[in-house]
Amino acid sequence: MDNTLQLVLVLLAVAVLVVVLCRMWNLPAMLGYLAVGIVIGPHALGWIPDNPQARHLGEFGVVFLMFSIGLEFSLGKLRSMQRTVFGLGGAQVILTLLGVAGAVMVLGLDWRAGVALGGIFAMSSTAIVSKMLVERAELSAPHGQQIMGVLLFQDLAVVPLLIIIPALASSPGALTMTLVLALIKAAIVLLALLVFGQRLMRPWFHLVAQQKSSELFMLNVLLITLGLAYLTELAGLSLALGAFVAGMLIAETEYRYQVEDDIKPFRDVLMGLFFVTIGMLLNLGEMFAEFGWVLLVLLALLLFKAGVVALLVRRFEGDWGVAIRSGLGLAQAGEFGFVLLTEAFDAQLLPHAAAQIVLAAMLLSMLVAPFLIQHAEIIVRRLSPDEWMGRAMQMHQIAVQSMGAEGHIILCGYGRSGQALGKFLSQEGVSFVALELDSRNVRQAVAAGETVVYGDASKREVLLAAGLLRAKTLVITYADLHSALKILHHVKAVRPGLSVVVRTTDDSNVEALRQAGAAEVVAEVLEGSVMLASQALLLAGVPLNRVIRRIQENRARRYSVFSGYFRTTTDSVGDATDSFQPRILSVLLAERDGAVGRSLDQLDLAGLHVEVNAVRRHNVRGSQPAGDMVLQAGDVLMLQGQPMALAEAEKRLREG
Repeated sequence: MDNTLQLVLVLLAVAVLVVVLCRMWNLPAMLGYLAVGIVIGPHALGWIPDNPQARHLGEFGVVFLMFSIGLEFSLGKLRSMQRTVFGLGGAQVILTLLGVAGAVMVLGLDWRAGVALGGIFAMSSTAIVSKMLVERAELSAPHGQQIMGVLLFQDLAVVPLLIIIPALASSPGALTMTLVLALIKAAIVLLALLVFGQRLMRPWFHLVAQQKSSELFMLNVLLITLGLAYLTELAGLSLALGAFVAGMLIAETEYRYQVEDDIKPFRDVLMGLFFVTIGMLLNLGEMFAEFGWVLLVLLALLLFKAGVVALLVRRFEGDWGVAIRSGLGLAQAGEFGFVLLTEAFDAQLLPHAAAQIVLAAMLLSMLVAPFLIQHAEIIVRRLSPDEWMGRAMQMHQIAVQSMGAEGHIILCGYGRSGQALGKFLSQEGVSFVALELDSRNVRQAVAAGETVVYGDASKREVLLAAGLLRAKTLVITYADLHSALKILHHVKAVRPGLSVVVRTTDDSNVEALRQAGAAEVVAEVLEGSVMLASQALLLAGVPLNRVIRRIQENRARRYSVFSGYFRTTTDSVGDATDSFQPRILSVLLAERDGAVGRSLDQLDLAGLHVEVNAVRRHNVRGSQPAGDMVLQAGDVLMLQGQPMALAEAEKRLREG
């Protein structure tokens, strides 16, 4: 296929189809791109030959990949994590590189090939690992923090490796001089760009932004990215290095986030094409012919990297559970490994057969990575006898904190939302136990005298230790659908009548959470729109009492527990005492209760001045149920009324 347009069309058409499938199966899109390259490449269907045009498209993908890494390069972030990033991350890259280089030399290959392979295997997949940690709500966990610190150093280590690997291709006699010259040249170019670039970048972006043209702003970003990449290539360095520097320079300006949003579509598309070109390099025939070697390299890679990371984290953290989880999370190869592999291949440091074996092993390791992370808990419990003791001590600490609590509220998460909620509860004298995975938040809260303990709220034993069987309400304060569904599943199994309030960012998952058993779902976007509307109406001259009434009516429609109250309340509550204020009570009906088999009309709770706002039945929630609805065992009734009336209503439900 010689026509460039045909080449791009084939790549785009197949990539779109595969990425749709990856989204449906909840797999990383990168794996889909790699699969596309394998299938349509010259060694399979042959729709696209291995020609310079395809390689050039892949090079642009590397440029934007490195540019994105440069944008995330923050001196403040590095300083706050310097022990993990430079200590643990640096040790991991160096030890992996030296270990692989030594093994390669034992096998009889050139030491330069060993250094290249060491750098390639030292990388792990930021895309796969970070996605899995976010989905499993483990980003703030101890092993999550260790993993992200190591990944950050790996990203930085790519820069010198991109300089060293091409220099290794020079003749043995001139190798030292070539390496020294390359590093000096890189230092001069980087120093010049960073010193003069810093002074020019901010005023130049100010000038461009003042024109208030999104097209001009986007053109400017592309010009700087590709321009600096071209300058570093002219200096005998790589395109990727210039793109990295461009990202670093823009990261120091106030336009960083705008640039990141603007460049994202280009970055994702071109990165996808880069991974397609990587997949095209794999020869399936050769892979199956050498499958024994592929499996050997795969097992060596996974075991060696996992072992190195685990031992280092054990040395830094002193906890085998955290160490093994970190090792399993970083055991696979990474996308930057492919970048370095293409550099090593172009420099002819690796024989063709060895490159095919390495490429196949890297691809398989990335396919295995999600399963290793998903089953990390089981593996840790098998390999670490101390894990059971540590887990038991953690449960004991949580149980001690919640032992005296009765009718309390469990807060899952104690970030900004959890802390704000905790202040409200403290002001009302309502006791609560908060579960938090970020050790910094736990330390700060404990120092302030608050009942906050370290624990993963998505685990059943943690919820039980926090007093799930004695709690009055459970609130999920962080917006994580996967974790929220796990918590709702545990509550349904252990305490089906407990009311659970869930926070979410928008209304896209409201119905799924309600079906899973949430009593109420609070969507930030919708609540934000209510406050926006209230401010706009006030500034438009609408009287305050009418604005408040509109807000009340909106919330009454959205949240069933408010409906009766907002229909009967006046605009001014006055100084009425709390004992006469309407309250909410949830009642779970058991088989022996007298209300089972009777309709709401027959029970006549309205005669007690109690309103049935909602009924949850097998996690199907209905607001304002009809009077002829016959109650069943397992139903959860949401009742609203004054305290004495609620007590009478519960008595009637129990006795019939």
